[in-house]
Amino acid sequence: MVKLIKTCFLISAFALLSACSTGIDTYKSAKPVLKLEEFFKGDLVSYGMVQDYSGEVIQRFTVEMTGTWDGNEGKLDEYFTYADGREQRRIWYITKTGENSYEGRADDVEGVAKGTTAGNVLNWEYQLEVEMDGEPLVLTLDDWLYLVDENNMINRTNMYKWGIPVGEITLYIGKK
Repeated sequence: MVKLIKTCFLISAFALLSACSTGIDTYKSAKPVLKLEEFFKGDLVSYGMVQDYSGEVIQRFTVEMTGTWDGNEGKLDEYFTYADGREQRRIWYITKTGENSYEGRADDVEGVAKGTTAGNVLNWEYQLEVEMDGEPLVLTLDDWLYLVDENNMINRTNMYKWGIPVGEITLYIGKK
């Protein structure tokens, strides 16, 4: 019974904190203005880490990226190298669907990633299939990208399973 009460308390606390979270419109006047088709064009490099639900760093990685755009259609080719030696490639196909809206697709993304920009920020929401202990696991990602200046960006991502926080990703992205 005590375990059930603790679980209910944690779920209630998370729901309350989520309701108080900052919305995208908070950043609408922040400069410089983020345009994915400008920042993600050319060669970029990223350094990041994944933390589990307790905050422990469980992965570190670098990503070499190349972005190309043709009108409202973009392609972001990402090549990951993990600290344990594993390698991974992800190719994002991005479409600008409105003045401040984008959609993205990739092989390991279920459905379509939906993104909205305001000022210097992009918020992506999507489901990503990852491998855990040799088995596929689908996580919901709440991905926030903050343009620091025209050449540098910070990315913070919260990961959820069944609405419960399971980890975070933090990375730096810079133009080469």
